[in-house]
Amino acid sequence: MISGMRWTCLFLAFLGAAALGLEKTGKPNRLAKEKSPYLLQHAYNPVDWYPWGEEAFEKARKEKKLILLSVGYSTCHWCHVMERESFENKDVAAFLNENFVSIKLDREERPDVDQVYMTAYQAMTEQSGGWPLNMFLTPDLKPLTGGTYFPPEDRNGQPGFPTVLKQIHNVWEKNREQVLKQSVEMHGQMKAYFEKLQSQSGGELKPSRSVVDQSIPKILAQIDPVWGGLGTGMKFPQVSVFRFLLQSGDPKAVEAALKTCRRMMDGGIYDQVMGGFHRYAVDQEWLVPHFEKMLYDQAQLMELYLDAWQITGEQEFRQVVEGIANYVLRDLTHPEGGFYCAQDAQSEGKEGKCFCWTKGELSALLTADEMKVAREILGVSEEGNFIDRSDPEPLPNLNILSFKKPRTDLSESETKSVTGIFKKLAEVRGKRVPPATDDKILASWNGLMIGAMARTGRVLSEPKYLKAARRAHNFIKGRFWDVKSKRLAHRWREGDRDDSAQAQSYLLFLAGTRKLYEASLQKEDLQLAIGLAESAVELFYDEKNGGFYQGEKRDDLVLRLKGQFDGAIPVESSIAAREFGILAQITGRDDFVKISEATIRSYLGLIGESPAGMGEMLMSLRFSLEKPGRLVIAGEKGREELLAAATKTFDPNRITLGNEGPVSEFTSGLQSTEGLATVFYCVGQTCQLPVVKASELSAMLVRLSEESE
Repeated sequence: MISGMRWTCLFLAFLGAAALGLEKTGKPNRLAKEKSPYLLQHAYNPVDWYPWGEEAFEKARKEKKLILLSVGYSTCHWCHVMERESFENKDVAAFLNENFVSIKLDREERPDVDQVYMTAYQAMTEQSGGWPLNMFLTPDLKPLTGGTYFPPEDRNGQPGFPTVLKQIHNVWEKNREQVLKQSVEMHGQMKAYFEKLQSQSGGELKPSRSVVDQSIPKILAQIDPVWGGLGTGMKFPQVSVFRFLLQSGDPKAVEAALKTCRRMMDGGIYDQVMGGFHRYAVDQEWLVPHFEKMLYDQAQLMELYLDAWQITGEQEFRQVVEGIANYVLRDLTHPEGGFYCAQDAQSEGKEGKCFCWTKGELSALLTADEMKVAREILGVSEEGNFIDRSDPEPLPNLNILSFKKPRTDLSESETKSVTGIFKKLAEVRGKRVPPATDDKILASWNGLMIGAMARTGRVLSEPKYLKAARRAHNFIKGRFWDVKSKRLAHRWREGDRDDSAQAQSYLLFLAGTRKLYEASLQKEDLQLAIGLAESAVELFYDEKNGGFYQGEKRDDLVLRLKGQFDGAIPVESSIAAREFGILAQITGRDDFVKISEATIRSYLGLIGESPAGMGEMLMSLRFSLEKPGRLVIAGEKGREELLAAATKTFDPNRITLGNEGPVSEFTSGLQSTEGLATVFYCVGQTCQLPVVKASELSAMLVRLSEESE
């Protein structure tokens, strides 16, 4: 992450390469009182775990012990592996309990803390990082060194976890003063570096169409020409960059994005039987995934495939959208409407067991003709195509179902046969032991899904999705949002909420609220969106340099960081740049314009450096450079028909709004005609002639779309 930066940390020199490699029974530990499903997974480890908090910090200071901070999440495959191999080992636990203060952190509950130490790890090692993240800290929380997954014993030149623990403890005991001195120096260097980085803009770069246009060939150069996706190794969806390409209008960019969409939906990364996407594929071909399913992936991929369907009209894309949405409603929805975080990769202790099939299992369920289709189209074989090599006793001959023949090339009879196969398998899957569900509810990820459900319901004319968006929104608004203080909680589970202020939650729930407003035109949604925006500015905005910090000022954050590049979720500043730009168009507020523009300027250098990691900001930049059209719907009689027509043509920069509530003075002056809902299409303060019929609106939007091509 910090190329060319030279660290003079004596501590690392002492350690050499060691630190840089890399049904519950028994007595419960402190984590048994926590609400995080991830922490509860470790509640019966023999390790004397503490949650992140003052009790652990005080113990480390008082006893002058180093802290082991182990960060993960409940559906993390390698977190499960390391728990089984190391944290359930009584000898490892005894050494940790005697010599360290051990802290477990759910990265989803405290993304601000996770980002501090992941960034420190990346800076120290120039590695990309991952989870579990195991960092060693001084008693005052300064990072010293760390790694990700450590094996249980020395292996292939990589030190095992017991070796790492002993070496780190020995250095601390023998050279404590020097270690502390070097930790202060290293922390100072790190803090100065990031403060300088976060104060830089694009230098001579200015927001312009050329910045957008020059990014496209740089991104295309990184795309796998055969299988789509970025790179030729492990494949992650990386939705933002493909939405940017899809919306660009550049033929090569659009085709690259569509190829990626087709390859993903045909691969094993998509659950062909029950819908929803797994987290990522371990191969180039999108075939073998890690099987966990994350809410944030489902939300973003719904929007990507909705874009693809609106652009191409290919029904297979619509089917994927509906498959994801129905999966979320079936398996990731709280009875009162909020959306759960994730489903695990494992069931009955085995990775992928719920999702895979042996040939024998399939032969017992399917007809001879269906088995022929399963072999020739879905890739079923006797030996299978998946084995969990991290499992000491892996299940043999498992098949992940995927399309060897693209689903878009199937004949009508083949499609009918495949549909019948999936229906039979879904009935059997429904009787299997399901993976565990991480049932905590996050305002941030719910914001993503609320927006995706609202847009999907409106575009597909499916009321159940719009209703689901509204129920989830009411859930978050009622349990997370404090009207008086204008504070938004981050996490809720079983009646308990975590009040740590996370920029991700404010900004993603703002985005979801704004999309719900566009889908329903309830002025209360717009009022809430503005309240969230104002609170986000107060808590997270960098007034001097632009951009948004990930967390508020806190004593337990040794660094205050802004996100740089999009990961599984877009960077907070990128979300803000887009949302404040849209709110400026709706409300006419100049302060929102300035915040959006300053935030974009502060990231121009990073866009030039690595556009493939800045898809969300590139979409925000493109929005700021164009003159977005505004569809103002005034009046209520006939409004539903007009709202339905407004979404049938694709324009990522068009905004739909009403003329009531905290809208601009210009917009509030647009009135309905003769008691009928009336649509005004406006750019700036110039409007087309108003229309009152849905057919007239559809014709106008088609004409405008053709004129813009």
